[in-house]
Amino acid sequence: MKEINAIDFEKEVLNGGKVVVDFYSTECAPCEALAPKFDAMAELYGEKIKFIKVFRQGNRELATELGVSSSPTLLFFENGKQVTGSISGGIKKSEIMERLDAMLTSEEIVAIKANQKPIVSEYDVAILGGGPAGLTAGIYLGQAKIKTVLIDQALPGGYMGITHQISNYPGFTDPQPGYMLAHYMSEQAKSSGIDFKVAVDISSVDLKKKEILIDELETIKAKKIIIATGTSPNPMNIPGEKEYKGKGISYCATCDAKYFDNKDVVVIGGGNSAVEESLLITKFAKSVTIVHRSDILKANKIAMENIMSHPKIKVLYGHHPCSFERQGDKMVTTIKNIKTNELSQLISDGVFVFIGLKSNVEVFDNYLPESDQWGYLITDEEMRTNIPDVFAIGDIISKKYRQITTAVADGTIAAITITKEV
Repeated sequence: MKEINAIDFEKEVLNGGKVVVDFYSTECAPCEALAPKFDAMAELYGEKIKFIKVFRQGNRELATELGVSSSPTLLFFENGKQVTGSISGGIKKSEIMERLDAMLTSEEIVAIKANQKPIVSEYDVAILGGGPAGLTAGIYLGQAKIKTVLIDQALPGGYMGITHQISNYPGFTDPQPGYMLAHYMSEQAKSSGIDFKVAVDISSVDLKKKEILIDELETIKAKKIIIATGTSPNPMNIPGEKEYKGKGISYCATCDAKYFDNKDVVVIGGGNSAVEESLLITKFAKSVTIVHRSDILKANKIAMENIMSHPKIKVLYGHHPCSFERQGDKMVTTIKNIKTNELSQLISDGVFVFIGLKSNVEVFDNYLPESDQWGYLITDEEMRTNIPDVFAIGDIISKKYRQITTAVADGTIAAITITKEV
C-alpha cells in the first residue's frame, strides 16, 4: 500500500492498472474504522490490485474534481477509468470485497480466497452494539481493565449519532448535535482501552457457546456477552416500500432532510418521532404532509403546539398508506380514508416513515433470551437475561422508557455487575 499526493495521481492511479484509492481525513471515526480493513484487503488482494491512500484534506482540488465529498471514500480504477461505483462512510469489508472481486477473474478470486485464514480472538466481554448503552458499558469495563471488544454493524452512536439535536442530556446547557455526543462517548470508550470492531458484518451469534462470527472470517469468543443491538424502524410491508427504500423513501430525517430543500415531503406516522422529525424537515422542505391513521397525533405537548401553528405542515387524519410508486422524479403515495375506504394520491419529492421500532434480534441464532410480547428482551435489575452470562441493555430490553439517559444507566449497571464477576 502506498500514500500519494495529487501530483502522483496520474502516474500511480490513471496509469496504474487496477487500483483502489482511499480518500481519508484525520479526526474521522469512519476513516479509523476503515483503516484496518483496507490494510487487510491490501495484504489479500495486493498482488492483483494496487492499494493507494490519499489525504483528502491535503488534496482538496483532486477530491473535488473526482466528486469526493465525504471521508472516507473508496474509488476503484481500471486502466485510468473509474469502475464498480464508489463507496463512502461506514464501509464494510464485504462491500470492499464485492467491488474488488468485480475487477478480477473467477480464477483469481478463488486463488485469493484460498489465502484467507480464519481468525480466533478471545475476550472477557463482547458488547454487541455501539449505541449509548454499549459505549457506556465499554467505558466502565475498559476502565476496570477488563478485556472487552465492542462490535457493531454500523459506526458507533446508534440512533444518538443520527439525532439532529439532543437537549436533555445532563451536562450540556445548549442542545448537542447527536453525532457530537456519539463522538464524545466513542472517544471516551476508545481511551478506556477497549477494542472496536465496527462497520462489520455480523455473520452469526451463538449465545450458548458465547461465540460471534464477523465478516465470515473472525470468531470472537467471550466469557460474557452484552446485547445492546437496539431497535430499527418498523416496515409497513406495502407495495413499493422495499423497492424505493433509499430511493425516495427514508427513515431518518437527520440523514436525508437536507436533500429536500424547497421540496414537498410526505411523512407517515403520528407519534413523537413523526411529529418532531417533521419539524426538522420543515427547515429544508417547502411543505410537509403528515399522514396518520388516527384522529389525533400522539406527541408531546410542545411538539404538538409547534405542529399546529406551523405554516408548512398539513395533517391528514384517518388515512393510511397503501402503496408507493415512482413517476419520473416524483413519489406517488396512494392513501386510503379509513372511514370511507376512498383512495387518493399524494404527489411529493420524497417520503419519510416514522411508525415505531422493533428490537434488533435478527443476528442471533435460534437460541434467544426470553422476551416480552413485543419482542423486547427481559432482564433482571442487574441486566441479566435468562441465559447465563448474557446481559441485555438499552432500547432492546423490555422497559417503559427508552432514552439516552436510560440506556446509559443500563450500560452502567451491566458493566458494574460484570466487573464484580470477571
